[in-house]
Amino acid sequence: MIEKQVDIKTADGVVDCDLIYPAEIGKWPAVIMYTDIGGRRDTFVEMGKSLASEGYIVLIPNPFYRLQRAPVYQNFKFGTDETTARMGEVRKYVTATGAITDAHAFVGFLNGLPQFSGKIGTVGYCMGGGLAMRTAAAEPDKIQAAASFHGSQLASDAPDSPHTLAPKIKAQLYFGFAVEDKNMPQEAIDRLNAALDAAGVKYEGETYWGARHGWCVKDHSVYHEHQAEHAWHHMLEFFKSTLN
Repeated sequence: MIEKQVDIKTADGVVDCDLIYPAEIGKWPAVIMYTDIGGRRDTFVEMGKSLASEGYIVLIPNPFYRLQRAPVYQNFKFGTDETTARMGEVRKYVTATGAITDAHAFVGFLNGLPQFSGKIGTVGYCMGGGLAMRTAAAEPDKIQAAASFHGSQLASDAPDSPHTLAPKIKAQLYFGFAVEDKNMPQEAIDRLNAALDAAGVKYEGETYWGARHGWCVKDHSVYHEHQAEHAWHHMLEFFKSTLN
């Protein structure tokens, strides 16, 4: 396994990223892995290594690079007052417009890698789910697959809500929803499905019973091991069918 940190230039600055890929000689499809609001950290590096071991190039960007390089939290832990307050500060640095800029830069970087086979997928957790969708919309001819797990605010009343991008998306989509998630209640899921259906997007959605918002991430207080493993297996099957 090859692990390194790379910097990618965008119109807004320089994104610090983790890049992980198999050590064997060959060409591999790529997956852009978008973190939750906790940003680049050890938990996601481990997830990236697990995915790379299945035969993928994995790029994990710092979503808050416009603020500072990772880590952006001093003592990150879900549920503490310090972390919650910091979340409010960093969230504003992730925008719909910025996601477009970043998507172009990430795809351009991956296209330049000698190990890259030519197909790209995205996967995002929490706020990263929206970024995965936005990347698919920004680079419709390059992104073949996009997955979201406990994605937040995917179909809100905001004029730039991710679901409004459905007509621009050519990728196949997969959504893993928590059964208990105030960030994506059933009415939002219904709105998302309606937008995707109207645009003719090929997608699948699944509700993970017993799972709460954040259940896939090991350092989250609501991590659900059984359902997280199920989600991971489903993601691997999804990428196998769309990228390999």
